[in-house]
Amino acid sequence: MTEFTKTPGWLDWYAGPSKPRFQLPPGSVDAHCHVFGPGNEFPFAPERKYTPCDASKQQLFALRDHLGFDKNVIVQATCHGADNSALIDALKHSNNKARGVVTVKRSVTDEQLQDMHAAGVRGVRFNFVKRLVDFTPKDELMEIAARIAPLGWHVVIYFEAVDLPELWDFFTALPTTVVVDHMGRPDVSLPVDGPQFALFQKFMTEYPNVWSKVSCPERLSVAGPKALNGEQNAYRDVIPFARKIVETFPDRVLWGTDWPHPNLKDHMPDDGLLVDFIPHIATTAELQRKLLVDNPTRLYWG
Repeated sequence: MTEFTKTPGWLDWYAGPSKPRFQLPPGSVDAHCHVFGPGNEFPFAPERKYTPCDASKQQLFALRDHLGFDKNVIVQATCHGADNSALIDALKHSNNKARGVVTVKRSVTDEQLQDMHAAGVRGVRFNFVKRLVDFTPKDELMEIAARIAPLGWHVVIYFEAVDLPELWDFFTALPTTVVVDHMGRPDVSLPVDGPQFALFQKFMTEYPNVWSKVSCPERLSVAGPKALNGEQNAYRDVIPFARKIVETFPDRVLWGTDWPHPNLKDHMPDDGLLVDFIPHIATTAELQRKLLVDNPTRLYWG
């Protein structure tokens, strides 16, 4: 049995999350979450940049039910590299209530891709956050994108806002639907109507195949989780950015908890309070239904 020691200083996920005050519409999907190990059953990748706590499929599904979601989209975490075994195992035990986004290498076979599709995989993730992964040549990523396109899969891209200009040509050449993690990680200390966020909106406007997750305020916020005046408006500095994307592109937005919140050192969010963030960024029942039900269902179960 292999023993794994969690990276020092990084927090475990929040035990005993509150019950959300916001009632999710029926059929809601947590469209961005992860499973980690357990490490003694699904070992972490030797090349990983961090070692997380264990976060099993059983714990994920229990959280889903507690928060009021109907389904999950499980995204491959960088700590597992291109070994998607833990993710595939979770999909197979989900009773068709989960879909997956994997990480693959050029060496993946067509048979392996077909097996993943049968298990519920519907996308691949390309990570451009330099502190998390080593650089993968763009020609290899483009080759992978071309191979998954006939399956109807999409590409999920994770990058930071300052890097969008240099990645623009690559992103806009992808032959699939493209889903951006966490709005491209904008600097929310900058104006919502400033040039950095305007570039991201231009990206979505000019390329109608681009979607965005309006998730992870706990990663983007400078203000932090503290609520004001007894109101559940934690992460208030992220609200204008996420609301702008939801209202401008209502048919191309997704939301997810990001449980179990890898790599956090400052605080670990209460997932119930994260759900209560939703009505601040999707302010009508119609927008909430599109964000949580219609859009993820069309993309992952359509």
